[in-house]
Amino acid sequence: MTATPPTLGDLAWAPALERPGLLADPVRAALTAWAETDPRVAGLVAVAEIDPDHAETATLNDVHGLPPEASANCVLVAGRRGEEERLAACVVPATTYADVNKRVRKLLDVRKASFLPTDRAVAESGMEYGGITPVGLPAAYRVLVDARFEQEGTLALMGSGVRRSKLLMPGPLLCALPGAEVTPDLGVPR
Repeated sequence: MTATPPTLGDLAWAPALERPGLLADPVRAALTAWAETDPRVAGLVAVAEIDPDHAETATLNDVHGLPPEASANCVLVAGRRGEEERLAACVVPATTYADVNKRVRKLLDVRKASFLPTDRAVAESGMEYGGITPVGLPAAYRVLVDARFEQEGTLALMGSGVRRSKLLMPGPLLCALPGAEVTPDLGVPR
């Protein structure tokens, strides 16, 4: 991977760490810490400002000419094993959906896994709804990343923690996110 920030569609991309105002605080802090241990991050993670009304994947893709296969969705889920709550962020290609009822439930080793309620997801992540990303989540969350992102040439277009911008990075770099667990078949076809 070269250190040139990726570009996509008609958005004005810039290195994310050069535009900290476009990142939620936990995302900025996590990117900064990650860049200290992996120098590729500073050059390979890009951010672009968007209209917050276009933050939803399909709308963003339509308005900016973005290929759906480049978009990544991040959902937060929880399940219980006895008294212990188990939390995870699931990052899947937007052309799929996170298989919460089967795959994620088994990975968390819980009887039932459910999406976190919006107010809890926002409060715990420190991010805005519609902008939640795996970068900068609290340590209690496992970060499960669909193995499709390991393929060279893939991109991951996702939230930046705020609705007014998006992050873009090579898929293999997403798989190298500290704490990420690359998981085959996390997403199932829509």
